Amino acid sequence: MQLFLLSADFPQHDLSPEQTQRIMNYPAYWCFCWASGQVMARHIFDNPELVRGKRVLDFGCGSGVAAIAAKLAGAAEVIACDLDEDAIKASRANAQLNGVVLDYSGDFFASDEQYDVILVADVLYDRANLPLLNAFLRRAPAVLVADSRVKDFQVDGYRWLAFQRATTVPDLAESEEFSRVNLYLGGREPVYR
Repeated sequence: MQLFLLSADFPQHDLSPEQTQRIMNYPAYWCFCWASGQVMARHIFDNPELVRGKRVLDFGCGSGVAAIAAKLAGAAEVIACDLDEDAIKASRANAQLNGVVLDYSGDFFASDEQYDVILVADVLYDRANLPLLNAFLRRAPAVLVADSRVKDFQVDGYRWLAFQRATTVPDLAESEEFSRVNLYLGGREPVYR
């Protein structure tokens, strides 16, 4: 898979403290392939039965890495969902780069549509997002979560599935702890056969 991302040689060390703070306050999440998104995509490629022939929503799609992986792995329909219009644009460009067609949504809560699988990668950076996990279970029989932030993940209806290491691309020199990604599966029925 190919992605349009921020160049690895971006001048991060030449930024003033004010510029760095502005970037941290209004980050362009979509120009990185975060560790959790990479682990999610790898898991989908290794387990295509999770998405094959199904209707899949990628919540907080960012660059679109998980959505594109789902489509390449045989999902019948994939919706890339993000509140950030630039993330939708990035997902659209990355989908085109990979020769796949995705559908797009700017607001998960604008409808009560049902899905077969919801993908959630690197969305729990804010603990205030944890209640979303219950909303996802009401809209899909299977929810796959990839997260490196929550160390005490204990959410009813979800179970730990796997652990993998990955590094955000381009490398942000993040703390080692953020390269440790856990996968969790939530749902009402088995999705692996």
